[in-house]
Amino acid sequence: MHELAVTESILEIALRHASQQNARRITDLFIVMGAWSSTVDDSVQFYWEMISEGTLAQGAQLHFRRIPTRLECKSCGHSYQPDGRQLQCPNCQSLQVKVKTGEEFYLEAIEVETEPGDAKTNLQKSSQSL
Repeated sequence: MHELAVTESILEIALRHASQQNARRITDLFIVMGAWSSTVDDSVQFYWEMISEGTLAQGAQLHFRRIPTRLECKSCGHSYQPDGRQLQCPNCQSLQVKVKTGEEFYLEAIEVETEPGDAKTNLQKSSQSL
């Protein structure tokens, strides 16, 4: 159920940035999710359709990009993509690892229309975690 709060944050961020650009409507949102993120894209999509209704973001398309998990061994420094949830370093078999990528979740960019018939404007977001 945490997806509702996350989706509300996405909407709030998108509306704030669209307002700063005097947008007429938000057309697309680009969301980055790590493979080990606990957020489920289908749930975000479900809540999005409910909470965006009646806002500048109603009907906006959500685009999800998954980042693969990458681990780094604290013992030997080897960087690798784990096989499933197996954390063991393939180089030295150590279990002392840190996650380098794969837990991300942020709004990367939004696209808005500022005037009827105008081309879309892409508003790049900094890596603001949600």
